Amino acid sequence: MVHTQFLNVCEVTSAISGGDPRDRGNRQPIPATYAFCGAATRTEENPLETVDSRTLPVYSAGAVEVPFVIAGMDELVSRETRWDAHSHPTHELLWNERGASSATVGSRTWTITPTVGLWMPAGVLHSAIAPAGTWYRAAQLDIASVPSLSDVPVAIEVTPLLRNLLERLADDSLGVPSRSLTEQMVIDVLAPSPNELLVLVPDSPLLQPIVDAIGDDPSDMRTLSDWARLLGVSPRTITRVFRSETGMSFGQWVSAVRAQRAVTLLAHGLDLQEVAERVGYHSTSAFGAAFRRTTGATPGMFRAS
Repeated sequence: MVHTQFLNVCEVTSAISGGDPRDRGNRQPIPATYAFCGAATRTEENPLETVDSRTLPVYSAGAVEVPFVIAGMDELVSRETRWDAHSHPTHELLWNERGASSATVGSRTWTITPTVGLWMPAGVLHSAIAPAGTWYRAAQLDIASVPSLSDVPVAIEVTPLLRNLLERLADDSLGVPSRSLTEQMVIDVLAPSPNELLVLVPDSPLLQPIVDAIGDDPSDMRTLSDWARLLGVSPRTITRVFRSETGMSFGQWVSAVRAQRAVTLLAHGLDLQEVAERVGYHSTSAFGAAFRRTTGATPGMFRAS
């Protein structure tokens, strides 16, 4: 078993699986071209297009036998990059070196930053978006060697220790004992983040105009009463549907969407005042207070270094 290999940008791995075939069950040897980032299957690039759309296969958990415990890769995307819905045979840890990206499972969208990563269990269907300029990182973890932190995606705290351990695994000169120890330490320090950057998107037709408007422009200042008049229903009806589908009130949901957009803008280097204005606040103090109520963290935690 190869312990850890950190891949070059968008590298496609080639490997031959060993071991007794009788021990593999339904697991198949790793294909000769198993792409982690979708580069091998994305459509031909057109320099006039502003979005890079990529496709990855759908795997069930453990469907592919991988010859590693932890394998990592990274990529700096030069334009907005979108991955269609896909799943991995391995668990996946996502975090960013620079910028903010997002991953979506069903109606749930998580924001991924340099300090808040995301654990994606093997076999879970998900899509993702990385804005231009994002430097993202991903580690695949063998399900036979690494127990899942959760059966569902969960935000991960990317501490300096975890980051240093993952960087250490990128050292090709590490011997097997050192790799094994470092891998075990990575597994040991993985922990959920107290600052989960999650938004649930309601799918009720009634709320679709609100979802579209706030998604396009988080600074939209229309109130619950404004929307009720526009949609021809009572404010209580809108509140009831929001709580039923997201667990939040209208105001809480708007604040969550604004916070998620703010994290992306902060991570890409915009100053605090501009971010506040873009997400609907007239002052940085009002923005900071709302951000803390929603995320439990300060905006400064997500500012680009």
